[in-house]
Amino acid sequence: MVFSFASSSTLAKQIEEGAPADLFVSASNKWMKYLSDKNLTVKETEKVLVGNELVLIAPANSAANTVDLAKGEWIGGLKDSYLSVGDPAHVPAGQYAEEALTKLNLWDQVKDKLARAKDVRGALALVERAEAPYGIVYSTDAKVSKAVKTVAVFPQDSYKAVEYPVAILQEHDNAETRAFLNYLQSDAAKKVFVEYGFSVK
Repeated sequence: MVFSFASSSTLAKQIEEGAPADLFVSASNKWMKYLSDKNLTVKETEKVLVGNELVLIAPANSAANTVDLAKGEWIGGLKDSYLSVGDPAHVPAGQYAEEALTKLNLWDQVKDKLARAKDVRGALALVERAEAPYGIVYSTDAKVSKAVKTVAVFPQDSYKAVEYPVAILQEHDNAETRAFLNYLQSDAAKKVFVEYGFSVK
């Protein structure tokens, strides 16, 4: 088995150009739809594999352990510092953060106090180094770092669901590919996904 890791857009374009692949797991519904609309997926196999959550993190040694997101008192803890996020202009995690903070009526209070990272791992790194007292990342990012802790989970209804779809690709629908897709949806695989911070149904 050979894995190919890249951004969803890059992988989708490679598949469109004929790169050999049996299965496509996307970090974005947009790029699954892109391939589906071009009839490059086996439509009956398209489904959401796992989900993710948006969380507020703080450095592991921070005095903050849990915060009430909706009250917004935690924003005072930023003081002269910044809230670390992926840049909402182009980073999906930052766009989810803006959506959630807007829904909670907190965006206007923080929009001028953002440390805008080029990706979600950059946002994580600022908090890991305690260069920002708080950051907004995915649950999976927080889970893999011993240098941060999750102090709040954003309400699911405050932002569009973060979903990772999977599908078998056309001309690669065979017994082996079906078996691997079935494994990815098994209880054993779900247990691993949950250990790494993903949500499963």
